[in-house]
Amino acid sequence: MLIKFTKMHGLGNDFVVIDGVRQQVTLTPEQVRHLADRRHGVGCDQILLVEKPQSDAEISGVDFRYRIFNADGGEVGQCGNGARCFARFVFEQGLTTKTRIPVETASGRLELVLLDDGQVTVNMGVPRLLPAEIPFDAPVQAARYALQVDGHMVQIGAASMGNPHAVLVVSDVATAPVNELGPQIESHARFPQRVNAGFMQVVARDHIRLRVYERGAGETAACGSGACAAAVIGQIQGLLDTDVRVTLPCGDLMISWAGVGQPVFMTGPATRVFEGQIQL
Repeated sequence: MLIKFTKMHGLGNDFVVIDGVRQQVTLTPEQVRHLADRRHGVGCDQILLVEKPQSDAEISGVDFRYRIFNADGGEVGQCGNGARCFARFVFEQGLTTKTRIPVETASGRLELVLLDDGQVTVNMGVPRLLPAEIPFDAPVQAARYALQVDGHMVQIGAASMGNPHAVLVVSDVATAPVNELGPQIESHARFPQRVNAGFMQVVARDHIRLRVYERGAGETAACGSGACAAAVIGQIQGLLDTDVRVTLPCGDLMISWAGVGQPVFMTGPATRVFEGQIQL
């Protein structure tokens, strides 16, 4: 099977984007792992697959189906940086002429907006905070949870942005034990679907620094849904304001959240790197 693809990135979080509308594509976990392999494949954090909506577009109100596969072969429900790349891809490939693009994902409906300056705003939906909806093993919802990791307790916030996130507040992201604690939090028994582990440094009420250890991918240069989750959790914990600049290893995202029950809006860049094709 010969597959055409586009390599893209959102602040260094890189993707292989595949048009599944104009070419027939069915990916196995083994093929996903091969594509993502940086020595033997194309190399990426995630594979994004563009498909026609599963339901009637006129009824569902969406134009595309957006699927995300992690480098380990597993399919997930959300990726904020990928959503921005998805929007740029379908517009630049001529799959749509719209600049406001509704799509369906495994986690629900998203709306992507292409801005005049080339950036993309994504309505990431309403964050889920109840433990059962994250999912997270806790008796009641709280701003902070004690989690035993590596023989000692850490304090985390937890939320779902279509995928589960745990966020720790640290004094300095540069020295935070991301690669030591990240894998242990990712696979912690209290997160039955595993979790993305975020390490957040509060610089000011409108500015944080963030590193994220993503489930199935390891630490990535940027995590859009992680930036949203960190902004939400920081606000719930009384640390942050409504509008927050999130500085990730490769650049900034702007996150806006008006509070509980309201959707999160994320704005940032999406960059096309090159076009290619690969035999699977």
